[in-house]
Amino acid sequence: MTDPVKTASELEPVGHYHSQKDRIFVRTIQGAYNLIEELERLRSMPRVRKAKDLKFVDGPQTYSRHYVEPKDGITQTFHLHLEEYGPGGRSQKHGHVNEAAFYILDGKGYEIHDGVRYDWKAGDIAIVPNNCVHQHFNASDTEPARALVIKTKPMFMFMNMLFQKQLIPRPTTPAPGGEDFSAREEEDDFNHPDKGY
Repeated sequence: MTDPVKTASELEPVGHYHSQKDRIFVRTIQGAYNLIEELERLRSMPRVRKAKDLKFVDGPQTYSRHYVEPKDGITQTFHLHLEEYGPGGRSQKHGHVNEAAFYILDGKGYEIHDGVRYDWKAGDIAIVPNNCVHQHFNASDTEPARALVIKTKPMFMFMNMLFQKQLIPRPTTPAPGGEDFSAREEEDDFNHPDKGY
């Protein structure tokens, strides 16, 4: 007898940001037809968000720090977050309609896009094209890697381009070599040349 096939939501780890069922992809805009109150609200929002005020979520292989997303009430059109891949870490395998750009801040790794491998290192930009099944990997089993991610997912959702699917969830156990790693929350040296993570 074989095990029943599990849905994506049954595979996802409880408590992970990516497994939340109430994520806000597009926020409401409401008010009088002239939207004066909405414009006033938007103009009163902070123009700088401090990393020290935002904590990493998920882990233990891939952590995310979400700087801007629609739920914050600042933007409707893009999502900006920092990904930190622990030693040997990998992300979830997933696909979506929107494209994304990963600016590699430190480390080295690779992407698998529709079955094709693309290597990257600090200073590179990895582009995830529209409608691509992809996964992100840290190539080092001793050093972390970081990428700043800019994506237009909220705009695509706003335009009713809703397809996205998770094929394999983020791991819930550390990768070999990353058992003692935790996200670099409040470091002074963001490029860790002395391995001070």
